[in-house]
Amino acid sequence: MSRCFRISVFFAALLLVPCLAGFADDAPGHPVLTGQAAFTDALHESPGTRRHVTVADLPGPAPEQSVDNGPTVVPRPANAWPVAPKGFKVDLYVTGLDNPRLLRTAPNGDIFLAESESGKIRVFRGVGPDGKPQQTSVFASGLHQPFGIAFYPAGPNPAWVYIGDTDAIVRFPYQNGDMTARGPQQQLADLPGGGRLRGGGHWTRDVIFSQDGTRLFASVGSHSNVDDSDTHPEEFHRADVLQFTPLGKFVKVYAWGLRNCVGEAINPITGELWCSTNERDGLGNNLVPDYVTHVQEGGFYGWPWFYMGGPAGGKQDPRHPGKHPELQSRVLTPDILVNPHFASLEMLFYQGQQFPAQFKGDGFACEHGSWNRAQRSGYEVIRLPMHNGRATGEYEDFLTGFVTADGQVWGRPVGVTVAQDGSLFVSDDGSRSIWHVSYTGK
Repeated sequence: MSRCFRISVFFAALLLVPCLAGFADDAPGHPVLTGQAAFTDALHESPGTRRHVTVADLPGPAPEQSVDNGPTVVPRPANAWPVAPKGFKVDLYVTGLDNPRLLRTAPNGDIFLAESESGKIRVFRGVGPDGKPQQTSVFASGLHQPFGIAFYPAGPNPAWVYIGDTDAIVRFPYQNGDMTARGPQQQLADLPGGGRLRGGGHWTRDVIFSQDGTRLFASVGSHSNVDDSDTHPEEFHRADVLQFTPLGKFVKVYAWGLRNCVGEAINPITGELWCSTNERDGLGNNLVPDYVTHVQEGGFYGWPWFYMGGPAGGKQDPRHPGKHPELQSRVLTPDILVNPHFASLEMLFYQGQQFPAQFKGDGFACEHGSWNRAQRSGYEVIRLPMHNGRATGEYEDFLTGFVTADGQVWGRPVGVTVAQDGSLFVSDDGSRSIWHVSYTGK
């Protein structure tokens, strides 16, 4: 090999380095964006693209970047449709809904939906030849911003439907196939109220049972963005996951410092509680990441004094200088960091049979979309790759296309559930719809 040729090869390799920086590859067809390349915006989200955000990638606080860039939701353009990976198809299941939020599938296959602002729980049954529900009904009404839905006890014949209202845990008597509640609601426990109806702050309350059915977990978001809970009594039992008995007796604060754990799920392999969390705003475009994580019993996740990423566990929020140094080393780093301000909502673990085998055991989470970021981001459903029940730390764009090329938002994913046949249903409170995602292989 001539000396000139060797020099040419050397400089060609140098030219390639910037192109390859920020990329890794864990499987054919799945490039993983790492480092600063992992930060994104809605126009660069694409099904199959994986990202891995780590605490090493996080910038320092930059409050001067903080903007109010919330979307003005527009009607879905005629040519706009959610985009799924190759081999999947997306159908419009139902539209014209009133604030569709969390979804859960009953053991008999009925799809339950919380229409939160109208205080209703709806039920949808079946998929007709036209792709629409075969039957629909209002299961219950008169609720206070309902969100979480859980069936108890586990198994094919639950006797109750539990609902997480913004200010209480309630339940309705239920038998398989009921499309309306067979009795009046029973209030089991009070919760710290939220939203415009009950005194402000985060209002969603998810409810879920432990794998053995002995514990009931309720997620309660903070009253504020970053108020010091030492001096703000309205933050009592907020930014927490609370543990109750199935009859509603309060047991303890199961985990704390999670600013707004919106969606809960039980990992079917490990039995651990998992949570999809909205982190704080006001510290910059790429700080602080939202996250999806297993929830450690007794665990502290930092809010409001710290956030993930410090050498001693947490980094001090500059709005609380010097507060609680004894807690800094206790701050837990979440399993999966997603992009900041994504507004991560409902999540689940896929146990269906319809999708390809590599999806089994993976998570899905809905990203409602940013308002505190100059580059609009989120507005998608993401896949959470898992290995033997443990997160890889990556996430993958799965269902995108809810933002137009000029940045107009027409759809905002909120809820996700797995149907009996293994397909997915996704609620979208932007277009007031439920989308049906099926795998065809075509």
